[in-house]
Amino acid sequence: MSLLRCAAYYTLTGFMLFLFGRVIPERFLDPDKFPFRALPFEKDGEIYEKLSIKSWQSKLPDMSKVFTSFMPPKNITGHLDVATLQLMIKETCVAELVHIILMATGLGSFRFFKAKTAFIVYLIFVFINLPFIIIQRYNRPRLVHLLERYLERQACECGITA
Repeated sequence: MSLLRCAAYYTLTGFMLFLFGRVIPERFLDPDKFPFRALPFEKDGEIYEKLSIKSWQSKLPDMSKVFTSFMPPKNITGHLDVATLQLMIKETCVAELVHIILMATGLGSFRFFKAKTAFIVYLIFVFINLPFIIIQRYNRPRLVHLLERYLERQACECGITA
């Protein structure tokens, strides 16, 4: 019964945080501020290439493919514009924040199990969420650089110099 209650708790928490991610105000999603700002050791996401992220990131579930009417697609296809890049950067912040909060709420396993079992369940839950955080921290700096290059190119085409 504890396992069923814990699974229900994780499912309900995940659903509520998914909804939270859809309504969180943009002022909390600045990619240049904590916790979203790239840390020096991440080298703008390069550190994650040592984890072979390119080989596994597309194999993980993507909520934007499940809830197509609630979430923007994660692939850059067709016409690239500032609004699309800004939206994708914001979505990396949303996804990272939701998975960070999920990891914190995962401590709820201690309500359902004895300490040793709860700790193991919690570690599993952390390891399930951690790859999604890594993906966001890998992709966000790349999207930011792409946006910067796009804006620079637009400025050059308009004859504006920095």
